[in-house]
Amino acid sequence: MKIFKLTILLFALFALGACTAAERLAQIGQTPALSAIENPTAQEGYRPVVMPMPQPEVVSYQPNSLFRDGARGFFKDQRARRVGDILTVKIVISDKAQISNQTARTRQSTSSAGVGGVLGSIFSAVAPDVAAATAIDVNSGVNDGGTGSVNRSETIETRIAAVVTQILPNGNLVIEGRQEVRINFEVRDIIVAGIVRPEDINADNTIASEKIAEARIAYGGRGQITDVQQPRYGQQVLDAILPF
Repeated sequence: MKIFKLTILLFALFALGACTAAERLAQIGQTPALSAIENPTAQEGYRPVVMPMPQPEVVSYQPNSLFRDGARGFFKDQRARRVGDILTVKIVISDKAQISNQTARTRQSTSSAGVGGVLGSIFSAVAPDVAAATAIDVNSGVNDGGTGSVNRSETIETRIAAVVTQILPNGNLVIEGRQEVRINFEVRDIIVAGIVRPEDINADNTIASEKIAEARIAYGGRGQITDVQQPRYGQQVLDAILPF
């Protein structure tokens, strides 16, 4: 039964490899295709953001007044405030982390016991080569040590336009944006999503990435260079199933 399952697994891997190889052969000499522009809310797996919200406030107007209570400004501007509006996200990430940790643990214990009286005589008769005074002797020891370190440095600085996809009950905006740039045979992908406050949007309709709550930022690529840098699918399978 195990051989049969292994045969099926190997056959599936070879079939998958053949399909991948055929697809790669069909794309020889062609530039990577760009994704179609689609409605983010219609994507498979899309879920509206649900966050704890305060009680809704009743909007009221004073008699003979042109403005409502609680208004933050007298005039409207071109900043994003409705579903479908566009704003620019300024992504500036300069992250550096250095962590070093070292632990050591040692434990040593020794126990001994002798057998005397009648039990000692019986023990000496059964095991004459072992002294009854040290009939039981137990030694144990544990020595454990570990060392770990992290040295990471990341720097990203770019801009990307995002679309307001949802307005939460408290007025915060859910944004999502994606940018694809093709240079020769390599496509660069930038994805940003999160929640922003309308008052954090600057007058020029831009917002800094550090002001985005629940931010999801991805920067990567695909194409010939990225493909060469990735291990072959066979190596990835072996890395996943081999225990050592």
